[in-house]
Amino acid sequence: MRAPAILLLWSASLLAAGAAAPDACITCHSALEDGKGPASSIKNDIHVAHGLSCADCHGGDRTSTDPEVAMSKAKGFKGKPGRTEIPKFCGSCHSNPDFMRKYAPRERVDQLELYQTSVHGTRLAAGDTKVATCIDCHSVHDIRAVKDSQSPVHPLHVADTCSRCHSDKDRMAPYKIPTNQYAEYKTSVHWQALTKRGDLSAPSCASCHGNHGAKPPQVESISEVCGSCHVLYAQLYGRSVHKAVFSSAGGGGGCIVCHSNHGIQQPDTRMLTGSTAVCATCHDAGTPPANTAAQMAAWIDGLDNAIKQSDAVLARAEKSGMEVSEAQVKLIEGRENLVKSRLTLHGMQPDQMRIPIDAGMEIARETRTAGESALREREVRRYGLGVSVVFIGLSILAIRVLIQRIES
Repeated sequence: MRAPAILLLWSASLLAAGAAAPDACITCHSALEDGKGPASSIKNDIHVAHGLSCADCHGGDRTSTDPEVAMSKAKGFKGKPGRTEIPKFCGSCHSNPDFMRKYAPRERVDQLELYQTSVHGTRLAAGDTKVATCIDCHSVHDIRAVKDSQSPVHPLHVADTCSRCHSDKDRMAPYKIPTNQYAEYKTSVHWQALTKRGDLSAPSCASCHGNHGAKPPQVESISEVCGSCHVLYAQLYGRSVHKAVFSSAGGGGGCIVCHSNHGIQQPDTRMLTGSTAVCATCHDAGTPPANTAAQMAAWIDGLDNAIKQSDAVLARAEKSGMEVSEAQVKLIEGRENLVKSRLTLHGMQPDQMRIPIDAGMEIARETRTAGESALREREVRRYGLGVSVVFIGLSILAIRVLIQRIES
């Protein structure tokens, strides 16, 4: 009974249109779905934008108005793939360089190969149908380009998409995986850069774990993962005493030992010294390493305060109308030395750290002196102006008295 009913609906929709639709799949499903289903959502799909449609994925004859013909296996009809078949189903096109070159020449064609090496892919191959496949991340019939702001894999939405599974305690329970990663990530500097400052290059889940070949970074590769963005930090860390200690042979961890992983906060000198210092987790107070960390913190804080004081003096001078632009430009170099000192910290070599610290302190002193000199000059000018006003006033008074005498 079902086939005749579908045929009647299909025929009615064709009569209403007055002629055969260019794609019979869309025509029939539009009549069946009442605006809620694949035929409705596919209009925004990236495949449709490239001229592809239902039959290119599901097979069949899109030109036939007869359901028996349109969905005939003789016409290559595949229907709805099983969950375990989805990666290869999508990969039949996306792994074909010749096919992909027609539509997206720059698109990678190794996604399926990478997926098969991922945690998701290996578990799917082992029969676990609860793991993510292509459609869980990219959607099904309304697949959009990555750069489309409404795509679930757009940089702004990647973390939300991953969290749909990874924040679900019931779903993650069989795997014994924590579910607080997304909550922690939303407190991080990376989240702030991505969502508040609009920096689409800021890291999200796929930046560290990969996308199609997603895997947790191994302990020995943490510093390399972070170093793919933080290149200079990684180079200095590679020459530090911590590199050997934090290597896999020494317990592992790399950057995350001090900075955490998902909930990375804005670093400051409180990480180096005090009761809540990160260094205190390994080094007892009063030991040489703890004292070195405290000294480094004092240097950085000292330079930071010196730059702020100089900036305040220059701002007062500028507000008073004094010319201090040269000193203000010079102070930019001082701020750059502050950044360099924080960078050099990762090498854990105090002698090397002193170089930008000393250079920055010298600039802070010079620029503050220039600002104070400008303020003193302002006072001299004010005094001179006051004297001039008094002299002019006395002169006017004397002239007035003289005129009165002449008139009398």
